[in-house]
Amino acid sequence: MARVVVDVMLKPEILDPQGQAVQRALPRLGFDGISDVRQGKRFELEVEGPVDEAALARIHEMAETFLANTVIEDFVVKVES
Repeated sequence: MARVVVDVMLKPEILDPQGQAVQRALPRLGFDGISDVRQGKRFELEVEGPVDEAALARIHEMAETFLANTVIEDFVVKVES
């Protein structure tokens, strides 16, 4: 079995209130020097069989139609070894 990871992040032009809340909290917790925080989602998929071009195309389609809201989010599909 192979693992495929889909990382979903808000597009840069979309405000990220959760990331901003984390950024504001960090100095109060003693973590200085962080100028920006963006929060995202990570999906780890265990794939049965080989991760070939057809499997990656299906996962890309899944990410585009179900895992990410492509109006406001970008995503990246990666195969982990």
